[in-house]
Amino acid sequence: MSMLAPLRLLREPWNASEGNQSNATVGASGGWCQGLDIPNELFLVLGLVSLVENLLVVAAILKNRNLHSPTYYFICCLAVSDMLVSISNLAEMLFMLLLEHGVLVMRPSIVRHMDSVIDMLICSSVVSSLSFLGVIAVDRYITIFYALRYHSIMTLQRAVVTMASIWLASTVSSTVLITYYRSNTILLCLIGFFLFMLVLMLVLYIHMFALARHHLHSISSQQKPPTAHRGGSLKGAVTLTILLGVFFICWGPFFFHLILIVTCPTNPFCTCFFSYFNLFLILIICNSVIDPLIYAFRSQELRRTLREVVTCSW
Repeated sequence: MSMLAPLRLLREPWNASEGNQSNATVGASGGWCQGLDIPNELFLVLGLVSLVENLLVVAAILKNRNLHSPTYYFICCLAVSDMLVSISNLAEMLFMLLLEHGVLVMRPSIVRHMDSVIDMLICSSVVSSLSFLGVIAVDRYITIFYALRYHSIMTLQRAVVTMASIWLASTVSSTVLITYYRSNTILLCLIGFFLFMLVLMLVLYIHMFALARHHLHSISSQQKPPTAHRGGSLKGAVTLTILLGVFFICWGPFFFHLILIVTCPTNPFCTCFFSYFNLFLILIICNSVIDPLIYAFRSQELRRTLREVVTCSW
């Protein structure tokens, strides 16, 4: 499967001369440097599964009034970000199939415009997913360390402003990325944003687990059962940590791919790594498939509402 426009060009670095790139490819030739031949049907199936799962999560949150809180609104926005990955993947697949079979005939200028729109959806989902994961982590942090002041700190108005700001920033940044995708500076900004959010979430989670461990140790020393609030806080921290780990595993190779494009476009090892670009794309789609499963299995209230949605018990 070949991604459209700028994302397709990320498969092969543009900042290497043709001769050097060919020499690097020859020097790096080997069994493990041939990449993976992933069928288009796999992309299509994963995209459909992800789309259905995330639609169910959004529907469950909208249906259950008990889930109408800033935390679940942020989770809903994260599900929408995952849906953007699915929709853009499905739209690309259908667009390519229609063009290849001659069913759809368009002028080259219109095709390029469609390419840019789809790429903007993909890039917007990257930035918004990272942002909402960070916001959810901050929200959970406030819940644990400022429980009594949570409702005054994280008001509905502030949550709405935060969500609107993230979507606006994601749209603007994706437009800039698509326009100047050949610039190493733009790629470095995207990589830096990924690393910043990763460090922020790691720091918050480590602090949350340190507090949870301290309270559990105090409770065990006093031989008292853990309170529901502390147990729920620890469970929430575990859930968010799983989300962070899944996101890092699924998106990490893609961002490492970007780092190699900037740092070593002609190195034999880097050239071999570039050949696995399709695998990195599969991992990205898998992230949007796994996230809803984590919500369903980790949240009892959401799991119950999902069953109602599936059985049409409105």
